[in-house]
Amino acid sequence: MEAVLGELRESLDQRAWERVEEAVGLVSELYGGGLERVLELVSDDVVERLVADDLVGSLLVLHGLHPLDLEARIGAALDSVRHYMESHGGSVEVLGIDEDEGVLLLKMLGSCDGCPSSSVTLQLAVKQAIDEAAPEIVHINVVDDTPAPEPTWPVTLTRKPVATG
Repeated sequence: MEAVLGELRESLDQRAWERVEEAVGLVSELYGGGLERVLELVSDDVVERLVADDLVGSLLVLHGLHPLDLEARIGAALDSVRHYMESHGGSVEVLGIDEDEGVLLLKMLGSCDGCPSSSVTLQLAVKQAIDEAAPEIVHINVVDDTPAPEPTWPVTLTRKPVATG
């Protein structure tokens, strides 16, 4: 959808683009209103099933109708991959969420902390779970709490003897 809108934006004059934006906004309001009405008409069981559906859940987020706030959705997403991470001796902790910027700050724990493959674990498990549950998160920062190695002092520099002769 974004790619199509981007192409339209580049090919249209300003007035035509404003009309496209207006039309997209009206359609979005219509669908959002319809979703809101559906949520009002169905039972709590059905709402839970709708929220659990990846596509419907993301539409609810898009229209500001998801019953769980951002922090709860991130927590649920991390809980969904926690078993996988624990099976590799690690875990993850949320250090902060910047809702305005869409940034999530995480800390890898256990054997994931400082592990070269922890970034792979993050990409494959954590990032996917966050993308699905909280599409408004556009960037995930991982804090590396691994202490830098201590230098061994004093350092003795020696010069190789030069043969004379």
